[in-house]
Amino acid sequence: MAALLAGAASANAATRGAPTLPSRDGDLARDFSAVDRNTVWNQVDKIKLNFPTYHTEGLAITPDHLFLSSVQIIEPTQKYPSPVGGYDRTPGRGLGHLFVMDRQGHLQKDITLGEGDMYHPGGISYDGTNVWVPVAQYRPNSSAIIYRVNAQTLGVTKQFEVKDHIGGIVLDQTTGHLVGNSWGSRRFYDWTLQGQQVRTWDNPSFFTDHQDCQYVPSAKMICGGITNLPQTPTAGGSNGTYELGGLTMIDLRSHNILREVPFQKWSTAGHVMTRNPVKMSARGNQLTLWAAPDNGDEGNGTELFTYQATVQR
Repeated sequence: MAALLAGAASANAATRGAPTLPSRDGDLARDFSAVDRNTVWNQVDKIKLNFPTYHTEGLAITPDHLFLSSVQIIEPTQKYPSPVGGYDRTPGRGLGHLFVMDRQGHLQKDITLGEGDMYHPGGISYDGTNVWVPVAQYRPNSSAIIYRVNAQTLGVTKQFEVKDHIGGIVLDQTTGHLVGNSWGSRRFYDWTLQGQQVRTWDNPSFFTDHQDCQYVPSAKMICGGITNLPQTPTAGGSNGTYELGGLTMIDLRSHNILREVPFQKWSTAGHVMTRNPVKMSARGNQLTLWAAPDNGDEGNGTELFTYQATVQR
């Protein structure tokens, strides 16, 4: 596991301090463009996280640490019979966590993030220097805080606030802008680092709701996601949903879907791998994927799975 993480960390560290990345694609964009439904993914490692992880959300891999975002629910939200003040549910109560681990998965620090009703961390990403974390209300069409966490010092900076639920974020390293997605990833936002909104666009795909994303050179991002689909009536109908997992590569200039493939590997608790945190790296024609789909109170608790695949391109 340490060797696999070191490879991904080295690739990230190479961009540290650079204002932009090369305009041509790297191994990850090229390799992912060759992934299809027949790609063989082999599990090569699994780490049990031996601390309370609650409901996992996002993963970031740096040269020194693993970062895992999570929400601890104290009071669940409750749906209103009809909208109240523009909201479809109560705010609930909870705590937002950013767990800092060594590369073997041992907890080193628990950073709590959020303010008031904004306690739900989303998908996170690492830009070579900082880990970016959105912390939102646990309801759509609400609000969020965008945090910047220095990956070495672990210093936390509140970057800006947004008037929507933001469930994931990446730094576009060709523009220096942040790109975030709303509840269910139905809408994307582009902001300057000062929080000025540059543009928005609707998600053209309904294949999955993106859960955790990462920047991919050049001017792309890859997101893992999930959709709960109803079963046939004999299998329970809408009460017997099926988890469809998938991975999507998006062009950050045209906003087009460049590649979209299912990922049907299952966790100890029976969840699809792309349900919660997902990150990828590539070296040559070998892809590595990390995923932590299970919450702390499910199955064997949260486990960090590692898969690899070799592609022809």
